[in-house]
Amino acid sequence: MVTMTTIATLIGAYLLGSIPFGIVLTRLGGAGDLRQIGSGNIGATNVLRTGRKGLAAATLLLDGGKGATAVLIAHLLQPDLALYAGAAAFVGHLYPVWLKFRGGKGVATMLGVSLAAWWPAGLAFALVWLAMLALTRRSSIGGLSGAIAAPVAAAAGGQSESGAVLVMLGMALLVVWKHRDNIARLLDGTEPRVGER
Repeated sequence: MVTMTTIATLIGAYLLGSIPFGIVLTRLGGAGDLRQIGSGNIGATNVLRTGRKGLAAATLLLDGGKGATAVLIAHLLQPDLALYAGAAAFVGHLYPVWLKFRGGKGVATMLGVSLAAWWPAGLAFALVWLAMLALTRRSSIGGLSGAIAAPVAAAAGGQSESGAVLVMLGMALLVVWKHRDNIARLLDGTEPRVGER
């Protein structure tokens, strides 16, 4: 049954997820408008292209944190809604109302949601992401691999009945969709490595 609490929780999670921390931090840090730098994306990888590693790390933590926070708050209010609130925050990051629905690619936010919703999937996400990033030095390969690892880990861990597998698979597919330009560049060999402007 859909209640006012359910609606308010999902809307609140979406609005939390739509906070563009990358833009906020780069402006406060005097690095300019992130949308006019590098790829124009609002995530941590593009913040790194400003040369401000501290701002990039803070963006990564805050983007992940908003996904985890949405899950944890929803768990207190309505436990069976926790994962869906995380998904709402994830959608908010991808399609923020404040930026005319032009947001980030969702890797850090999905990681936060995965860790808070069912930590083994989040751990698999993080380990695969870091391993592929270290091997290839391409953020897109790391993020895509990690996102795909989460629903696989959830399925292997018997989380199908909880809905975790389907929700994480849906998020992973959206991550792939948002990386379609990166995938095209990977195929033609023009995808930049981490640290390249």
